[in-house]
This record gives sequence, structure tokens and C-alpha cells, in this order.
Amino acid sequence: MKNNSFGMPIIPDNEEERLAKLRSLNLLDTYEENGTFKHIAAIASRMFNVPIALVNLVDRDFVVTKAQAGMDGITKVERGISLCSLSILRSEVTVFENAREEPCLLANPMVTGEFGLQFYAAAPLTTKDGFNIGAVCIVDKASRKFPESDQKMLESLAAVVMEEIEK
Repeated sequence: MKNNSFGMPIIPDNEEERLAKLRSLNLLDTYEENGTFKHIAAIASRMFNVPIALVNLVDRDFVVTKAQAGMDGITKVERGISLCSLSILRSEVTVFENAREEPCLLANPMVTGEFGLQFYAAAPLTTKDGFNIGAVCIVDKASRKFPESDQKMLESLAAVVMEEIEK
């Protein structure tokens, strides 16, 4: 990975094992999902009233979008600028209610650049054996509150995605 805009380590301690697990699921080389994942992204966008919702997988150098609502044409982003790189470091939901006030995001081009991201929340996609392979993310260009009840709903959507992946 060339760039890291976060000013902090973004590679988990179990990176090689995590990547091996991700690759074993044979998800990276398939086209954008038009079935369940696409529905989950659409549901998330409507449920949380955000313009963008994504089902993303975090590979070695890129974050790969498997399904989206509101980001047509984007299929991968450099890992060093995708906020999903941060979401796989934690087992709980990652929330930035106002990204412009987060020190780790002050150099991030998604926040400071033309895109103008201000709100981000992501629930990690965690395999049964504990590897965070990606996230279900919601994004807005306006800051907003994201209460614990909403975080639980986002976790539930991520659980549905994982059930689909692991069945």
C-alpha cells in the first residue's frame, strides 16, 4: 500500500491471515453483486436516510465495492484513503459524526477534497472465525448524530451480508 492518509497504522496484526481468509471466500474477482448485497446497500441508504451506502471488502492495496447505492461507477478505492480501512481495525461500529473534526481524517482527501465526506459509519463484516474482511458503510456529505440504536441496525445489516457470504 502506497499511501496512508490517516497518520496512524491501518494494517491489523493478523493481516496475512485476514487476507488469506478474504481470498478463500472468492469474492474479490466477481463483479458487483446485483442480489442480496445490492439490496442491503439500498436498504441501508433508505433506512438511515443517507445518499451513499456501500458493501466493501478490504484487500491488500484497495477497498473493493461489492454493492453500492449512490456511488455509481466506483468499484475500488486506494486502501490508504478509504475509511473502511479504519473500520476493519475494530469489532464494533466505527462512527465519525463530523469527519472534519477528527484528527485522523484531517489529511484524508475524501474529507478535505471535492467529495466532501462529513459523516461515516461502518459495521465490520466479521467471519465466523473472527476476521474483519470488510464493512457495510453509510456516508453523508452532512454531519449527523448516529445513536447506538442506529449502530445496532447497521450491525444487523452487516450480519445479513456475512450470512450470505458464509452460506
